[in-house]
Amino acid sequence: MKTRMKLAMLSGLIVLAGSIQPAYATGKPHMRTTGRTSQPIGHYEYCKKYRADCNIRTSNSRPFKLTRARWNELVDVNMHSNNTITPVTDQEYYHVEELWTYPKNYGDCEDYVLMKRHMLMQRGWPASSLLVTVVRQANGDGHAVLTVRTDKADYILDNLENNIKPWNQTDYRYLKRQSVKNSGHWAKISDNRRI
Repeated sequence: MKTRMKLAMLSGLIVLAGSIQPAYATGKPHMRTTGRTSQPIGHYEYCKKYRADCNIRTSNSRPFKLTRARWNELVDVNMHSNNTITPVTDQEYYHVEELWTYPKNYGDCEDYVLMKRHMLMQRGWPASSLLVTVVRQANGDGHAVLTVRTDKADYILDNLENNIKPWNQTDYRYLKRQSVKNSGHWAKISDNRRI
């Protein structure tokens, strides 16, 4: 039982009555956006190279249905990416200030996000539920995470954290994310939480 509980804690799960369940959000489980905003320069440059990925449009903006199998996919992809890629800054590795790309062995936060998003889309997740998100850390540094929109909550996949948490249970200040309806557009996030 100790091993099972440890694995459950590491993968962002809680054990209830002998079954494994996602750690569902409390309070406001879904982010609220307040309209279109500027696209990060790194994403703009990425979109020039990967045009198809930045031209995904959808009229169905409903969050994706979260099942146990889908939760397990989130856990697997998050753990695989976090354990496979060695963190390094773009300046250290590419000798440029900002470069969004798919990592092979090394990458920074947005590279992890792009990898996780790509892997989940290959497993059938819609782009409208996998949104690159820009946040501010408690120390003031900028950071990128993957917001996964589900019918239960908006969950965060993060290279700094193996546990998958609801967005409103993190210490980040949420600034903006990709648009649900157009993967090349960005939306401002209304984050009024006291953190």
